[in-house]
Parts: sequence; C-alpha cells; structure tokens
Amino acid sequence: MFQEKYDVIVVGGGHAGAEAAAAAANMGSKTLLITMNLQTIGQMSCNPAMGGIAKGQIVREIDALGGYSGIVSDKSAIQFKMLNKSKGPAMWSPRAQNDRMRFAEEWRLALENIPNLDFYQEMVGGLLIENNTIVGVKTSLGIEVKARAVVLTNGTFLNGLIHIGEKQFGGGRAGERAATGITEELTSLGFESGRMKTGTPPRVDGRSLDYTVMIPQPGDENPEKFSYLNTPKLTTQRDCFMTHTSAEVHDLLREGFDRSPMFNGRIKSIGPRYCPSIEDKINRFADKDSHQIFVEPEGWDTVEIYVNGFSTSLPEDVQFKALRSVKGFEKVKFFRPGYAIEYDYFPPTQLKHTLETKLVENLYFAGQINGTTGYEEAASQGLMAGINAHLKLQEKDAFILKRDEAYIGVLIDDLITKGTEEPYRMFTSRAEYRTLLRQDNADLRLTPMSFELGLAGEERMKRMEEKNGKSQSFLQFFKETSFQPKEINPILEEINSSLVKQPDKMFKVLSRPQVTMDHMMQLDTVSSFVDDNNLDREVLEQTEIQVKYSGYIEKEKVNADKMHRLENVRIPDNFDYSKLKSLSYEAREKLKAIQPVTIAQAARVSGVNPSDISVLLVYLGR
Repeated sequence: MFQEKYDVIVVGGGHAGAEAAAAAANMGSKTLLITMNLQTIGQMSCNPAMGGIAKGQIVREIDALGGYSGIVSDKSAIQFKMLNKSKGPAMWSPRAQNDRMRFAEEWRLALENIPNLDFYQEMVGGLLIENNTIVGVKTSLGIEVKARAVVLTNGTFLNGLIHIGEKQFGGGRAGERAATGITEELTSLGFESGRMKTGTPPRVDGRSLDYTVMIPQPGDENPEKFSYLNTPKLTTQRDCFMTHTSAEVHDLLREGFDRSPMFNGRIKSIGPRYCPSIEDKINRFADKDSHQIFVEPEGWDTVEIYVNGFSTSLPEDVQFKALRSVKGFEKVKFFRPGYAIEYDYFPPTQLKHTLETKLVENLYFAGQINGTTGYEEAASQGLMAGINAHLKLQEKDAFILKRDEAYIGVLIDDLITKGTEEPYRMFTSRAEYRTLLRQDNADLRLTPMSFELGLAGEERMKRMEEKNGKSQSFLQFFKETSFQPKEINPILEEINSSLVKQPDKMFKVLSRPQVTMDHMMQLDTVSSFVDDNNLDREVLEQTEIQVKYSGYIEKEKVNADKMHRLENVRIPDNFDYSKLKSLSYEAREKLKAIQPVTIAQAARVSGVNPSDISVLLVYLGR
C-alpha cells in the first residue's frame, strides 16, 4: 500500500496534527497524516471556542505564520469577543464561539486542498527506529510506512481511560477507542512518561432550557476576526448565556463525592489548575456558594449545548440531579454526561526547542503529549514541529521563536526549560514581554519570518506590508503635525483633561490616557488624513497603541536586547556540569537533565539561581 517513502508522517489529526501536516506539506515535504478516524480531523473535543486570554494571541500568531487555525475559526465562528478591552492593549485577547461541526469540516476541506498531503485512517501502534533515528511507523494492521521524520500528536489517546463515577473504560474521547503501543515503545527506549487528567462537562438539549431566566452574553457590536487574510466577518451572531450554581446544587454534588473517581483514589493524575471540575471547585473554594455557568451553543443550527463551568466526572445520576437544580436547567435533557479522561504524556524537558526529541533523531512531539492543555497551545506546537521537521530534512537552520518574538516562543521555552507536572496553559502573565507580543501586531512580528521560510504566501506578506506602511505614515503624521489650542481644547474640556495654551504636536496630546483616537478623529486634519489614505480600523488601533505605549514598548525592547546577549552565549553540547563544583547541587542536576543550549535558557530553568549563572559565565570565559 505504501511503496513510497514519505518525508514526514504526522500521527494524529487533532489541532496539533492538522497544523503540523499542513505546515510540512505546504513547505514542500511529501507528508502523510495518519489518524484513527478521518471523520474527526480538527475535532473540538471540549468547548466549541477558540482564543481567550493569551490563547487568542496564539491563534493570531499561528495565522501570521501561515497556519490555518485562524482561518478555520473565522469561517466557522458564531460569535466574536475581544476580552479585556477595559485593560491595556497587551491584555486584549480575541475569542470566538464556533460551530463545532463546521469547524471540523473546514479543517478537513483545508487539508484536502494541499496537494503534498496524503491521508490514511488507522491506529499507529509502533515506531520504526534504526540507530536512534526514526525511519517510519507501524500500524495496528502491521503495515510499515517509511518516513524521514515523524511528528507524534496523540492528544488524550495514549492509553486513555475515561471515568464517569465508579465506571471506567478505555477511550481517547467519548465514543472513540484509546491508542496503545506507543507509550510502551517510547519508555523502552528510555523516555520518561507520566499521566495527566482532563475533563469535559455534559452536553444537553438546548430545547429543554429556559433562557428567559439566564443572563444573555452577546458578542461584540463590531466583531473582529482572527485571520489577517480576507476571511468572512460576522454579520449576525448567536448569543451565549450565563447562569449560576447555588448552595443547593453544591449539596447535591457533594452527595456523590464518595463515588467520585477524583476523591476515592481512582484518578491519581493531576488535572488542569485553571479549568477545574465542578467538584474540584466546590471542594477547593468551599466558602463560595455559587459559581458561574456559561451556556454555549455548539453551532448555528444544532440544539446541542455545551455547559461551560460544569466539567465533571461524578456519576451520571448525580450530574443530572444537580444540573436540574441550576436556574434555567430545571427540565434539562442530557445528550451525554460529563467525564474525566486520564492519558499518558511525556515531560517536555526531553525535547529540543525545535520539539525534536533528544533521544531519537527526527522524532517530534506536539500538543497534549507534551503536557499542555488547549486547542491553541496544541496547534502552535504542531505548526512549529511541522516547520522544523521540514527544515531539518532540507538541512536548513531550525526555526525557533524567542520569548520577545511570540507567545509561541514563551510556550515552547517554558515547556523545554521548566517542564510541567500539570496541564500547561498559556496566560499573558507568563510572557515578560507582553507589551511587544500583542494580538494586534502578530502579523508585523511574524509574517516576514514565515514568508522567508516559504510558508506565508505573497498575499499575506503584501497585506502586512500595506498595513505596516499605513500605520508608520499615520504615526509620522502625529509626530510632525501640530494642533491649535482652539481646536483641541473643546475636546479636552469635554473629557476633563487639562487644557493647552500653545500649539504642540498631535503625538503629545494622543499620548494622554484620557484621549482616544475617536477624540482625535473629531479634528478635521486627522479625519481628512484617514479618508485620503483609506485607513481602516486596524491601522487606527495599531497607531494609537504605538503612540500611547511608545515608552513601555521601548523599555521592553531594551530588556529583550539585554536577554539576547545571554542568548548568544552558547553552552557546548553534552557539557559536563558535574565538574563545576561551585554550582549548587540542584542546578547541576537540573542542567544535566535539560541540557540548555544557551546561558539565557539555563537562567530560566527552575531551580537555577543567579549565582549558578555567574559560575557558568566565568567558566565559559565571560
């Protein structure tokens, strides 16, 4: 069946696998995507939404790099919101509700449009390895498929075990079997593995809910989108709704705690800290007698509803009884109960920054196999693994994003240098250069790099250059053009900002916290410039941020430059840390295990102190 040898095989068709396969194939590698079920490519296993705090930035970055997640999200969106608009622009995060079925369909169609990409449906049960180098995979039917590189994106399927109360059964997702064989093979090669847990809430029949007693959660009045390309903008949106649990609901849930796999010892692995189950929430926050429940439609036309905030592995009768006591859910009908799932993962400190494993050459890991949680985190890793697998086969330099270049860079660096013992998710607080890494400038940061790689196309590059050119010329206009007190003072008076006595540059007045671009647009000189140059809202927003935050942006650039100097101090391969007796014992152990490539990476390893870095610098000839 498989006479030819592939360049890249991607195992798994989730968010990581789809992006990995698309990237490798679009860059020119002959690629095969093997997945257990071709009908569930790009499946949203948990809630039907993309983006959110920091995650929205990642989707924009994937799009800027030539990935597909933003395009697929825009084509299947049913609602769009920009979160954190009351805070500074470094915190603004786009989020979309999606039509679950259309999302998966759009992914499938997008992948089928890539000429270099083949598909095959079967479980991969083994790896073909020669001289510590991957040479292919072996399927459950015993078919051997040869390849020069392999990307594993197995999600929650590796020895997956589903829990509902005291019942447990093998599975990688509701209604789908677990994947076996790969964990055992990798551990026999010397890989360290662990177990993690995640969960999902019940899905219910929207026709059985009373929305009149819930709080509507509409989308933005002027919805934006994820992709920088010409994807469709939402003209109509579907509302979500919010309701709350109560003390009565919590008491009903507690009745099932003795049958909960979380509390009776059946589940021993750690779940996501920032997306806890409802039983975990009422246990950890016992002083709270109410928690928010978000009622999210699964699509435009379906009646299926996702009960966000009610993730649980309690017995199905307890779930049903408790949910019927939630306001608006008194007559609820279940489509399926919530469940928890345990699965194997491999601590990501066993990877290089390219996501290639240290133990087996040309073998890459991406997504939940690395201990992360979230579609966006998985998709970004898949994209980077696909890019780097192709580059290595072409004997080209690796593509590694720095911490001041992308949230994707922060994510991968955190995983590789710090590891994770609980499902890792991205937050804006994890990025020390978040003023540089905004959602509005991901294309300016990353598209030129991707274009050079051959992944971002001409259209994407042209759009970025046009936006950048317009933004820079508008910025220059503010720096060079003066205002007269008589034209600006009425506006300043209206917003209780101190009046001016003499002409000054417009840049200075827009720098004031109370003054917005909308205020400046009231000036004829500004509105005329905008009309004459055909500037859109995106350019106006970009320029305003550049003006208001110029001081902060420059400061972060200076800090990033300082860190880059340490990034340039390389540590020799297989460096023997045991000979540096001045290093702390913990630093020796951690550095030996992780083998950082540069001093900057060594400084970010958990347990390595500034004094240890000084010792290293002295030894390496500071």
